[in-house]
Amino acid sequence: MVNRDLGYSLWLDFIERDFLKTQFSELVEKGIINGATSNPAIFSNAIISSPAYKEQLTTLKDKTPKEKYEALAIEDIKLAAQILRPLYDRGDDGFISLEVDPFLCNDTKATVAEAKRLFKAVGEPNVMMKVPATKAGYSAMRQLLATGISVNATLVFSLSQARKCLRAMKRGSAVFANSGGRRVEGVISVFVSRFDRELDEKLETFGITGTKTGVYNAARIYRVVQKSDAPNVRVLFASTGVKEPSDLPKDYYIRELYGKHCINTAPLATIKEYIKTPQETETLPLGISITKPYFEKLEANGIDMFGVYDKLLDEGLKAFEDSFTKMLDSLK
Repeated sequence: MVNRDLGYSLWLDFIERDFLKTQFSELVEKGIINGATSNPAIFSNAIISSPAYKEQLTTLKDKTPKEKYEALAIEDIKLAAQILRPLYDRGDDGFISLEVDPFLCNDTKATVAEAKRLFKAVGEPNVMMKVPATKAGYSAMRQLLATGISVNATLVFSLSQARKCLRAMKRGSAVFANSGGRRVEGVISVFVSRFDRELDEKLETFGITGTKTGVYNAARIYRVVQKSDAPNVRVLFASTGVKEPSDLPKDYYIRELYGKHCINTAPLATIKEYIKTPQETETLPLGISITKPYFEKLEANGIDMFGVYDKLLDEGLKAFEDSFTKMLDSLK
């Protein structure tokens, strides 16, 4: 559940047209969620598997695959934004995220141009444009925020990435404020569970308890962002679904990362499990006395976290590109 007194937000990491027209509004009205996210993989699964898009596709026969995708995505994002708009208007989040073409991740100019074009096409102020945390992406984030477009920095794995996102967001927000702009926000999407899927098996051979690397890494980033002078920038914990088979509770990563001034975006099944027993006790912040010895222990056992960060980022970018390509192929 959303905890407004604490400043804790819960967003849904799922988009599909029939769902938006039915259950989505109920989740918003009950205060279970106050925002939503999407990505190329989510749209790919929805468009390929759901019959909800067939009727609109018959009107797009003369369009290119990317034009078809954008037409479908824009309608979904617009619908979600309109449902969430009352929350946005009263300052209770109300954002929906739309990612730029993942193949533009190393091109600042093209990323900014596409983000502006898509934002204008949706025509709702509560759309966050998702931009991968790459060298080109940091500059794009700054430029978009400077024009009043809120940004979701995605595929953040390292503290270094988070600091660069934070710096770009603060600079862009300052430009917008100095120009008379009133509201623009940024979120830094820290991916969590992928660390554990990458490292747990290896850690077991060293006698190190698994399922902690993603949480502790996210907690380090949370501390840094919380200490920064950027009230309009928050950490968003992403990749928080537990992959089967696993002995972990489905809502493990939500409960482990619960605190002030942050967001968790999770799959529908994870959220349904989480709301069965509302959480009251904060688990954040986790102190340096907890996280520092843990990562020192990893280093002592030969775990190169910088190499892990790079690997997970490369895999994340490729996964989004593969999903995007698969979806476009299905629309040919």
